[in-house]
Amino acid sequence: MALVGPIGYSLAVLVNRIAPDNQEFLGYVTGVGALVVVLVGPLVGILSDRTRSRLGRRRPWIAALTLVGLGGLLIVAFASNLAIAMLGWAVTQLGFGIAGLQVVSSMGDRLPESQRGKVAGLTGVATMLASIVGVTLASVFTGSDVLIFMVPGAIGAVLIFLFVLFVKEPDGRDAPQQARATIGSLVAGYGYNVKRYADFSWNWLGRFFFNFGLTMATTFTTFFFATKLGVPVTEIGGLIAISGLVGIVGTVGGAVLSGFLSDRLKRRKSFIIFAAVLFAAGTVISAFAPDLTVLLVGMLVWNIGLGVFSAVDQALYLDVLPEQDTQAGRFVAINQFSTSIPQFAAPLLAPVFLLIGVASGESNYPLLYVVSGVFALLGGLIILLRVKSVR
Repeated sequence: MALVGPIGYSLAVLVNRIAPDNQEFLGYVTGVGALVVVLVGPLVGILSDRTRSRLGRRRPWIAALTLVGLGGLLIVAFASNLAIAMLGWAVTQLGFGIAGLQVVSSMGDRLPESQRGKVAGLTGVATMLASIVGVTLASVFTGSDVLIFMVPGAIGAVLIFLFVLFVKEPDGRDAPQQARATIGSLVAGYGYNVKRYADFSWNWLGRFFFNFGLTMATTFTTFFFATKLGVPVTEIGGLIAISGLVGIVGTVGGAVLSGFLSDRLKRRKSFIIFAAVLFAAGTVISAFAPDLTVLLVGMLVWNIGLGVFSAVDQALYLDVLPEQDTQAGRFVAINQFSTSIPQFAAPLLAPVFLLIGVASGESNYPLLYVVSGVFALLGGLIILLRVKSVR
């Protein structure tokens, strides 16, 4: 809620306020935040793998990073120019973004293979609920630059601390110590032997392409709706919330059903390619939708695909995650590169497609959405054809 609420709505309102003639600045703000996760995520993962405390390995980091995330949102809330907005969102991603990685590492520490699909499906449901609730809350407080960020952020922080309090980890003070960390070992931890862990690598690449397409489609949703429907950006929150409700129906159904079925059938890849096809079809429908009804149908279709992919591929990457007993945090963070690099790069590339073949002052959103679908389909094909150890 603390992250996807601002990405889905609040940051667009902020950019519209500080740079109304430069909508592409939204991509720069979100891109810098994603870059922070790329640079810092593996370091925190390595350090959490080595943490020995009464609260376990993950919970101390989750609690501390949540406080950092709240501080970042406060900076964003008072941003008066692009530079401050970028700084604040970078701090927000440093906190909440990497705290989220630690939650996933905690899942990797404890989840048996037979439960990964269903838990990933329920995680996808939580993400979509967070998105719609976050955007809805933010739209209520559109008149306040502070509350539009801090209300979803504060509620998100409370829920994170509930996790810290009630999801227990074993006391780690007596756990075997790993070799002492050095600057060299920390730097080396950002890489790994690609050929040795080939399935992890191919799945990483497939996730990268799918997330590239997803980020291109979702980063500019607020501006896309405003342009498509002829509604001012500051008044689009209600329609974004409606689209989010439609998205929840698709994502929840796709995530929960596919997660349980993939566990039951012991198959992942067929669900992945099905998800990629659905996502691509939905983005094409949205791109050429003549009215709100067809636009919502397109969003429903690609959200079903997103739900299936998010559930099953999270289970799949836990299936192929290397060194799960000793280096789960490190490899979870490396895997997150496949999400955070697209979140950094896709918004920077998107303006290229937005400016193709349009008159001055307009944006080519149909082309952007078609390209998004192509990227997602390519990602599904890579996973289907190249990952060998998982069916």
